[in-house]
Amino acid sequence: MTRRLARPYAVVGGRTTPALPGLRVESQVVRTPAGLRSLPTAVFERREILLLCADPVSVAELAARLRVPLGVARVLVADAAAEGGVRIDIPDDAPLSVELLQRVLDGLRGL
Repeated sequence: MTRRLARPYAVVGGRTTPALPGLRVESQVVRTPAGLRSLPTAVFERREILLLCADPVSVAELAARLRVPLGVARVLVADAAAEGGVRIDIPDDAPLSVELLQRVLDGLRGL
């Protein structure tokens, strides 16, 4: 990834709320066929998201890999979904287990 020249919230025009309600940090994001087709013309964070989402990845992991705050990642992912570049699988409201949260934390620390 290249060095960031703009502040993270400038990248999303100061928006802090994603256009997709219910987008949670554990939501899984995966690139769509349309996203793959748009990859050659995608730039900056949008391109990085499309590259990182060849396989399902959580919003939290995308934030860590993009090196942006979680709120910024949520806005970027929602924008990519609105354009059809990614599909988002939002988990149901089942409570998260301690084991799952520990695995997510361990994965983020491993980045």
